[in-house]
This record gives sequence, structure tokens and C-alpha cells, in this order.
Amino acid sequence: MSATRRLALALLWLAVLALFALLVAPRVQVSGDLRKFMPAPRTPAQKLLIDELGEGPGSRLLLVALSGEPPDVLAVQSQALRERLLSARSAVDHPFKLVTNGADLGLDAIPERLRPYRYLLSPTLDTQRFDAAFLRTQLDARVQDLGSPAAGLIEPLLPSDPTLETLKLAEAWQPANAPQRLHGVWFDRAGREALLAIETHAAGFDPEGQQKAVDAIHSAFAAVSVNTRTQLTLTGPGAFSVEIGGRTAREASLIGMLDSLVFVLLLWVAYRSWKAPLLGGLPLASAGLAGLGAVALAFDGVHGITIAFGFTLIGVVQDYPIHLFSHQRAGMSPWASARALWPTLGTGVASTCIAYATFLVSGVDGLQQLAVFTVVGLATAALATRFLLPALIDPSPHDAADSAWLARAWSALARWPRLGASGAIALAALAIAVVTFAPGAVWQNDLARLTPVPPAALARDAQLRTELGAPDVRYVIAVQASDTEAALRASERLMPALATLRTEGAIAGFDLAARYLPSAATQRERQSRLPTDDALRSQLRDAMHDGPFADDAFTDFLADVARARAAAPLAPHDLAGTPLAASVEGLLLSRDGRATALVALTGLDDVDAVARVAQANGAQLLDLKQASESLVAAYRERVLWALALASVLLAAAVWFALRSPRRVLRVLAPMALTTLLILAVLRGAGIELNLFHLVSLILAAGLGLDYALFFDHAGDDRAEQLRTLHAVIVCSLTTLLVFALLAASSIPVLRAIGGTVALGVAFNFVLALLIVRAPVREGDDADA
Repeated sequence: MSATRRLALALLWLAVLALFALLVAPRVQVSGDLRKFMPAPRTPAQKLLIDELGEGPGSRLLLVALSGEPPDVLAVQSQALRERLLSARSAVDHPFKLVTNGADLGLDAIPERLRPYRYLLSPTLDTQRFDAAFLRTQLDARVQDLGSPAAGLIEPLLPSDPTLETLKLAEAWQPANAPQRLHGVWFDRAGREALLAIETHAAGFDPEGQQKAVDAIHSAFAAVSVNTRTQLTLTGPGAFSVEIGGRTAREASLIGMLDSLVFVLLLWVAYRSWKAPLLGGLPLASAGLAGLGAVALAFDGVHGITIAFGFTLIGVVQDYPIHLFSHQRAGMSPWASARALWPTLGTGVASTCIAYATFLVSGVDGLQQLAVFTVVGLATAALATRFLLPALIDPSPHDAADSAWLARAWSALARWPRLGASGAIALAALAIAVVTFAPGAVWQNDLARLTPVPPAALARDAQLRTELGAPDVRYVIAVQASDTEAALRASERLMPALATLRTEGAIAGFDLAARYLPSAATQRERQSRLPTDDALRSQLRDAMHDGPFADDAFTDFLADVARARAAAPLAPHDLAGTPLAASVEGLLLSRDGRATALVALTGLDDVDAVARVAQANGAQLLDLKQASESLVAAYRERVLWALALASVLLAAAVWFALRSPRRVLRVLAPMALTTLLILAVLRGAGIELNLFHLVSLILAAGLGLDYALFFDHAGDDRAEQLRTLHAVIVCSLTTLLVFALLAASSIPVLRAIGGTVALGVAFNFVLALLIVRAPVREGDDADA
């Protein structure tokens, strides 16, 4: 085939890839939801944790601190910032559900349309009736209020609310541990930072929605802080996800560019041709696009971790064209060379695909995505190398077996002592001893340890949460019920016991939805205590007798009571658009036909006492930290079972291909020893093993299997051994550099993958030489 025709075919291949990319791109919806990498929750605490991780108000909360100017200036800027963020609230795509800085938690917490409901929401009617005696007492108190400094606040309320139920509710609804208010807005205890709490419509793991919210906050801050020294601090899951996403994209871009440069340089040096890197990149691009397209078609969204891990397949996939290039020689067409390599290459590909396919039965969506991406990507690259790439290769290549430096290297390696059975067993025993007896925890169960957020940023976030009086993030009381009404009634029954716990010092405070929204039953009971129009007029007339108020002073009060008496009880959806909505939504969950009322706790001092009280009242104290650790443990168990099954299937695939017990053991030994050595090095270095270390072990095993299979394929033919050595050196160098760059990443997930596979490359290369390499035939070395 002429050079022109080969070039045309290469361009056609590129055009097909470009067209496929255009078709796949619209279907790729990238997700950052960590729940996709979690097994199905089983316990109530696990279910709550999974819901809160993805959709709960906690995942949507952004915390803002303004500092750098005097408190009065910061207060003005806080108000201006809040107003700007809410100014476009009517827009369909407005990113904020709630923006509060303490100024809106007074009377504004009760919008005008809900004012008549104050008699149903306030506990006054639980102990009082609107009779003449009570009303007279209230009116006398109002006369005194009008002569006090609070007159300006009281006077507008008086015509419709002589008992000040609105004010009582506003005070009762203040957060239990709310920060202090200076100049009408929240400040930290030191009075140096103005604080705001913002709830977004987008969930914490919605990168696009959170990016929009973060951009809107920065834009609004820039407008309100012109010509001042004010500084903005923004924390919370959404802010962190934006930061992580940006950093991950930057690092991935840098690592990708460096990987590509390394790949191009190594292949150019190794094959003395500018065509080799270009042709070698075609199977890689085909693998990536095929894997991504398969996941996009098979799943609802592609997880970012799937893409990040999936594209590390370059460490395996790049080996396929390299083996084909290195085994080219004069007198043998590329097609014949590909046919000769295929049994060995196909065995390695099939074995690795079988290993990853075990994740399809894991029951975890994220692992299933990894399996589909990997299997489709590997198979595509292998088939492209076998059936497409030979058509593009120069039929008159340079033979690696003629390399003088390679011959010297092989002669030096031939003098290395072989690792026999006894040596392999001793090395395995040593590795097992290190793994078993190394100090420190073996497994990393803390999900927070996988976050790349700097410790200083996490500490700042914790500080702001403390300043804002955020509840305990580990423990929460959950009341399960059939619907929201039953959940509210059950939590109301729990309130006296919680008050007792607070009095006894077991907790410093608590918060629950029933504080803001009583059950419909309680609201109806209070309605029944409201007097009729005629009765209330009579009682009010008696209370006003000889008083300072005009006869028609409280017409609005009579009208509000009449509306309250006829109104349907308030439901959670009636609070939409009010400051109360965020409080109730965060503490009253309704999903899958069930409802859960949560009790947020502050200052928890006696866990056992709280657990007993909760259980005695039909509730449950949930430990979310323990729930997260149990989820990680369950996930790890599934991964370990998948690894065990993968090991069996991989060994079976190698046996099917080689049909010789001795050869099978010799090929599998480097891979098995490498796995033990990787674990020993990680444990010896004090690194706790996480889920991504385990998943990466399969990738490392696939590389080791390829090295061992090709050394076994070379047999004792010196020329073939030289070609194999050339291929494995180029493969291992490119792979080692790729994963060494990942190991240097600041992203813990990428660091775990990179470090594990880089160790695997080094150990697999050395052990394949020590165990699988066959002795050179007598006289071959002398002939060289």
C-alpha cells in the first residue's frame, strides 16, 4: 500500500472519530454525585446520609463572611449583597432559594399573607383563651409598650395584633444558637465579620448549578464592595465542589498535555519516526471515545470519576500499538505481525476485560460505569490495533532486534539472577508480613479524607458554621412516619422530652420542623379555641371598657381572627418563598411515600441519654459518621469480592490460552507478587488504603499480565526477546510517567490511582524479567 493511501486511511479514521465525538458529546452529562459510587443504603442512618449528601439542604448551603471594614460598613454591604442576590428571584433560572443575614428573621419572617395564621402557629391558645381578662391584661401591657422605646415597633402591629402573636412567633423562630446581630444583621462573636447563609436551588453535587450560584455571589459582591477593602469568604459544599472542579480540570489539562508530550517524545525516540506517535494515538482516541459513548448510552449521566479513571486507560491501551510497532521487522508484513501477536495480545486484553467486568455485578452504579468504560475502551483499542492499524504502518520498518544498545541491555539483564519458587514464596511472605503487622489503620473509612479541599478551608468552613450556630453534623434524631402530618404529630410528642434533656444538660438545644409549623391537628385544636365573631366582639368590648383605645381600634384584629378561624391548616408547601421554608424543608423530609422529621441537636453531651429518650418516644438517634463509615465498608466489601472473582476469572482466561500449568504459574506470578508488594509499600509508608487503591490494583494487574505474557511469548528466541524488551521498556516508561504525574496530583483520588499503578509498573517490569524471561539459547548471545 502506498504512503499516500496510508495517509488517506489515517485521515479517514480521524474523520470518523471526529464525527463520533460530535454525536457523543450532546449525550454526555457529567455528574459529580458521590452517591453513584455508594452501595444501596440499608439502615435509616445510611438512607438519610445518602439523601442529605445529594439533595439535602446541608449540601445546598453556602456560607459567606464579609470582613476588612468597620461593622457599620459591613452591615450595609451585607444588606446590599442580600438585596442584589434576591433581586432577580422571580427569574426562572434564579440560583438562590434563600439568602439570609439575620435581618429577615424578625417580623419579615412572617409574610403578610400568613399573618392571620399566627393564632394557629403560636402556642398562646394552648394555655389561654381570648376572654375579657386575658385581653384586658394584653391591652394594659400595650399601653405600657407605647410609652417605651419599643413603641415604634409595637404601634404598627397594634390594630391587628393586640396580643403581639406576630412578635412572639418572630422571637420563637430565631435560631436556637443564632449569631449576634449588629446594625440589624448577623456578625461573628468578635464583631469583625458580617455573616450570611445562602441556600441554592442546585444540589451540592450539581457543578453547573453551583458554579452559577458562586459566580452570582462574586458578581454581586464586586458591585457592593467598590472602593472598599472588604474581603469575601465563601465556603460550603457547593463552593468546594466548584473549587475542586476547577482545580481538577486544571490539573487534568496539565497532566493530559504532559502525558501527550511524553507519549509523543518517547515514541518518536523509540521508533525514529514522527508517524509512530500519530498512528499510536489513533487506537487511544478510539478507546476513549468508544468507552465514553458506551457509558453515555447505558447510563443516565457519566460520573466525573468515571471519566478521570477511564482515561487513565491510556496506561494500558497505549501498550497495544507499541507492541505492534516494536515487533515489526523486514520481510514480515504488518498484517502478519499483528496476526502473530494477536493470541498473546488478545489473551491480555480478554483477561483485563474479564477482571473489570466483575464490577458489573457490584450493584454500584459508579463501578458499573467504570466496568463499561474500561471493557469497551480496551476491546476497541485492541481490535483497532489488530484490524485497522496494520494498514497504516510502513511495511519496511527498523527492526528493534538490530539495536546495539538494546543488545547490550539484554546481555546485562540476562546476568540477573532468576527468581525461583522459593524466592517468590519468601518475597510474598515478607510482603504479607508487612501488610499484616505495619502500624496504623489498614482501611480509610472517612469519606472526608478523599476531598482535595485544603485543611485550612475546611477549618474556616467549620468556624463559620459554629459562628452561625449550625447544629451537630454527626448526630440527628429521626422520626419516621407515613406522611408529613404524622411526622409532625410524632415530633410534637417528642418536644417535652427534648426540653427535659436540655434542662438536664444532655443537649444545649434542639430544632425541629414543628417549632415553625405545628401539625394540622394542633392547628385545628387552636382554631377551636378561637371565639366566634360575636363572642370576640363582646369580650374585646369588656376588655376595652374605660380604656384609652377607641371602639374601632381593633377592627383588623377581629378580621384576622375570623380569617384564622375559617382557614385551612397551613401545610409545608404553603411556606414556599418565605424564610420559614428553608427551616422546615431541612427538618421535614418527604421521599418515596414516607416522611421523616429530623431533630437537629446542638451541644450534645450525653449520647446514651438522648438515644434512650429518642427510642422511648418512637424515634431514633442516628450517627451519620458511623453511617458513612459503614457505607464505605460495604462498598469495600463489594470491591474485594469483585477483586476475588476477577482473580479467579483472570487465571481461568490465562489457563485457557496457555494450557500449561507451568507457563500459567510463571505468567501469573509477577502479577500476584506485584499486588502484594504494592500493598506492602503502601502499608509500610503508613498510607491507609481507600477504595481507589483497590480499583487501581486491577489496572496494575492488567499491565503486569501484559508484560509477563509477552516475555512468555518471546520464548528463548533472542531476536524476539529483544523486540519484546524494546516494547516493554517503551510501554513501561510511558505508563510510569503517566501515572507518576497522577501520583503528584493534589486530588486524593488521582493521587491514589497514580501512586498505585506507578508502583505496579515498576514491580511488574522487574518481576517479569526475573520470573518469566526465558534463558537465551546457547550461542545466540555469542552471535550477537
